[in-house]
Amino acid sequence: MQTSDRSQDIKYLNSFLRSELSAVETYNQCIRKLDDSQIASGLSDLQISHQRRAELLREKIRELGGTPEDSSGLWGSFAKMVEGGAKLFGDRSAIAALEEGEDRGRDEYIEKSDSLSPEVQRFVNAELLPEQRRSHDVLNRIQKLVH
Repeated sequence: MQTSDRSQDIKYLNSFLRSELSAVETYNQCIRKLDDSQIASGLSDLQISHQRRAELLREKIRELGGTPEDSSGLWGSFAKMVEGGAKLFGDRSAIAALEEGEDRGRDEYIEKSDSLSPEVQRFVNAELLPEQRRSHDVLNRIQKLVH
């Protein structure tokens, strides 16, 4: 693989990593605000899934010779917005915001996938995207339980 291909892959993988780190932060904020322990437990499982994806991304970035990002950057502001929304509007709004974040994550993987090298595209499609879709589906079911 050419260096320019690797740098492009690393750039996109770091973008995905920032999104995953933001998701972890956002879930953490939400879990702390929820009153329903069953829903909080379900969200905790999804947070762990995002943590695993973040670790997979770090490993792949290092494998390609890059340096993984260590913060969510601007995406972290989304976590703060969700926390504020949970305080003001309650659990239902917070869960809806999480679902919107899951939509964005899924769309980002799909939209940027074509710009990746075949090797990294396979990694995203096999390791990250299926779990992102599963997270979205689980969160959708959780949202239906919130009153």
